[in-house]
Formats: sequence, structure tokens, C-alpha cells
Amino acid sequence: MSEKKKEMTFEESLKELEKLVDMLEKGDLDLDKSLDIYENAVKLRDHCRKILEVSERRVQKIMETSEGIRKEDLTP
Repeated sequence: MSEKKKEMTFEESLKELEKLVDMLEKGDLDLDKSLDIYENAVKLRDHCRKILEVSERRVQKIMETSEGIRKEDLTP
């Protein structure tokens, strides 16, 4: 992954990923270009996933109490 992608915030990465998905969904690209875009999209997806994993660990740490870790389901 390029240094630029490593420095992107979650929001920036997600916005770029959405642009790439839109380009692929249009279906008007040649195969080579589609594969390049897909490869970049996968890298951005992985970058977003890594940021989310770090954020989840931070939330768990914040929720630590003197009695141990209180893990709660934060899904809506």
C-alpha cells in the first residue's frame, strides 16, 4: 500500500473506496483498468478494516473497570 493510503483517515479511505466501487459498478472500464481499481479497492477495504480493529481495541480499553474488562455489544 502506498504511503498516502497508510496516512488516510477512515473517512477519507471510505470515501475513496466508495468512488472506486462506483467506477466498477458503471461497468464501462476495460478489464485491466477494472482489475487495477479492484486491487486498490481491496487495499482500501483492508486499511479501513485495520482502522476499525484498532478503534475497537481502544473502545474495549476505555471500558476497562477495576473489576476487569466489561465487553459490551455495541452493534445497533
